[in-house]
Formats: sequence, C-alpha cells, structure tokens
Amino acid sequence: MKNNAQRNSRRKFLLATTASLIASPLVFSLPGLANPFAKKLRHVSIGVGGMGRHDLQRFIAHPDIEIIAICDVDEERLQKAAELVPNARRYKDWRELFKNEKNNFDSINVSVPDHNHFAIAFEAIKKKKHVYCQKPMCHDVSEIRQLTNAAKKAGIVSQLGTQHASGKGDRTAVQWIKEGHIGKIKKVYLCSNRPGATEAYRFPGPRPQAGQDPPKVLDWDLWTGTAPMRPYNPTIYHPSKWRAWQDFGTGWSGDIGCHIFDAVWKGLGLEAPFSVHARVQESWQNSPERRADTWPQSNHITWVFPGNEMTVSNELTVEWFDGEFYPPEEVRALFSIEDYPAESAMLVGTKGSMLIPHTKMPLLLPNENFGHMVFPELEERDHYHHFVDACLGKTQTESHFAHSGPMTEAIILGTVAIRVPGKLLNWNAKTMKIPNVPEAEQFLKRKYRKGWEV
Repeated sequence: MKNNAQRNSRRKFLLATTASLIASPLVFSLPGLANPFAKKLRHVSIGVGGMGRHDLQRFIAHPDIEIIAICDVDEERLQKAAELVPNARRYKDWRELFKNEKNNFDSINVSVPDHNHFAIAFEAIKKKKHVYCQKPMCHDVSEIRQLTNAAKKAGIVSQLGTQHASGKGDRTAVQWIKEGHIGKIKKVYLCSNRPGATEAYRFPGPRPQAGQDPPKVLDWDLWTGTAPMRPYNPTIYHPSKWRAWQDFGTGWSGDIGCHIFDAVWKGLGLEAPFSVHARVQESWQNSPERRADTWPQSNHITWVFPGNEMTVSNELTVEWFDGEFYPPEEVRALFSIEDYPAESAMLVGTKGSMLIPHTKMPLLLPNENFGHMVFPELEERDHYHHFVDACLGKTQTESHFAHSGPMTEAIILGTVAIRVPGKLLNWNAKTMKIPNVPEAEQFLKRKYRKGWEV
C-alpha cells in the first residue's frame, strides 16, 4: 500500500510539473549569462549613428532595458546619442568598453560597418553576453560559421538585425509556405531593384589615389579596424558609402539579401547550397581596378539548394537579381510587369505562386484562386523588443544565429561567386571548400590588419 501511495504521489507531481512547463516558457539559466529573471536588461550599444541610432532608439523604447554605455568612433554621433541616454557612459573604442564594463552589462547590439561585426560580436559571446548584430552578420563566410558555432556553444541569446522578420508580413509568408497553399515549390526568385540605390549606395570606383586627413571627431584607425588601412576620403566611406567597398561592405546582395531571403529560408527549411554562380555587369567585370576594390552595381546570383519534402524535386534553384538585372518577364507577369515590387520574393509552386513584397503582406497568385484566404491572426512583434524579452527569459528570438547564420552564410557565399563571375562554384559546406574552383577559397576568409587579429 505504501509503495502504491508513493507511486501515485510521484505521478501527481510529474503531471503537475509537466503542466507547469507547458503553460510557461522554458528558460535555462546558464553560468555566466544574464539572470533570465532579472527585471532590467543592462545593455550597451556599439555604433550609434545611422542605423545604429535607429537601433538605439528602438532599444530605449523597451521599458525593461537600461543602456549603461554607448560607443562610437565618431564623437559627433556619440554626442548626439548621449542626448538620448545621458546616464550612459561613453566610449570611442569598443575594446576599452569591454575591459572596463565587462561585469556591468548583459547584452550588446553591434551596429557598425560589416567588416568589424565579427571582432566585436565574437568577443562579446566569449564573455557570455547576448548579441543583437546588424545584418549581414559578418563580412566573410568563415566569420559567419565561427560566430554561429560560438553562439550555440555559449548558449547566449542572439538576434540578426532582420527587423522585418518579426513583422506580420514575413511571419504570414512563413506560415503560408509551411501550410503548402501553393503546393510543392518549383523555383524561387529574389530581387532588390530599389530606385536610386545605385547612385546613393553603390559607388562605382575605382578608389581615388589620394586621401586627406580625417576630421578631428573621427578616429579613422578605429573605424578601419580589422580592414586594411586606406587613406581617408570624405565622400566614399564614412558615414554611408562603405558598403560599396570590398574592404568594408558586402555589396548590395550582402546588405539586403538577408531581408529578402529570410521568409523563404524559414518557410522552406533550406540548408547549405550545392552550388552558386554569379553574373555581373560587364563594365565591372572588365575593369581590373574596380574588381580589386568595389562591388559591382548589378548582380544575378543563382544557388542550387538541396530539395526537401516541400519542393518538387531533390534540388531547388533560387535566383537573386539587383541593379540592372531583373526577374524574367514571365515571373513578373504573375503579378504585374509594370508594378512588380522592387524588393520582393516570388515562390512558384505547383498550385500557384506567392509574392512577398518587402515590408508588406504576402499575396497568393492568381488572385481568383485564393480569394478565400484570410490573413492569420498574429500578435504584434517588435524585433528589438523581442530580443530584450528573450534575454530576460520570456521568449525565443525570431532570427537567432542558429537559423540566420546558415542563411547568411549562403548569401555571403554569393559574394564569393561575384568575385569570380561566370564560374560555377561547387560548395562543400562541411569542409568549407570549393573543390572545383579552389582559387575562390581565398575569398572565404580575409586577413586581418596587424594588431586586429581575432
């Protein structure tokens, strides 16, 4: 009788415990990590101008965050940010911030040019800090792989800065893809043909021979960081045109690709590609000076991914178009050749197609076949606040590195193909080798400037 009573008591305890776990988020408290039950997240912002200022403002808007320090190599930008968070300590060098504040913060956001993402984020993860990192996560394929693995090993909360991934549009698209409304997927077309982008962000090059002294408010050495030292020029680097240069940015596909690809990658559950190929504008391809320095102003990238239960065959082709390259007319005609969204994804399936305009709700095509469809009821979600809530143990992030790392790796592999245009690169994801074009492997990992080795 006593043994039966003990068994019944234990059974009731286990049932009650299981019910409790189901009813509440499962939270793990790992050594060295922020207390998941803390009331306030102690946060530092690294890079507080441009997109970094926007990031800072979004974090400030969360009621359960305290910005304890801010950092920027530009004193003017740092001063303007300090007006938003007057109690935050100010730093010019992120390394000094880490040294002085290592026990005073729980999380960071990295909102600096691409070439310095890895150095900062990797050091933060080593210190068991949660990391919000602007896209495209890192400059090189090798860096992305290392950062993804480091985040998994450390058990930290991570979030890629694909803020629209938390919006209702992308989340609805992911749900509809998974629910199979357009059948098995035959092909995917991604594009970013934003009007005016070429003039504003895609500096054609080549690099000017002469430079000049940087303004006193800018620490050019710190800005350059891991990249090769170049003479400062006031019109082509800081604050915004650095994306056009191979030293600092990842080109247009690297910068915007994570936004456009995200819902497709999640919805289809894609893995590392078998191959990648790039076609670029002739003027760039035929100029050794430009090819050595800048990214082309137009790209057409083609990946072949392993197929799965959601695709028609055991291979899936995904194409990217930007600049002067556009998706084929027959694809645009599925919606409208004249009004096709400049930045969007189109999935072509066996039962129809899905258009995902960037920042907007998805459309199932043709319209007459899907008039019965209604948008799912999804809660409002702020990408930045979701990260804060996850750091406080309340939820899980939308674009954690375990998901966004492999996706970004595929996108940045596309920039490797850009640098050897016209060649099909067979990709061995396990060994991180390109066996049929080994000379392309030099672009998987760059050499850091002396004193900035990671």
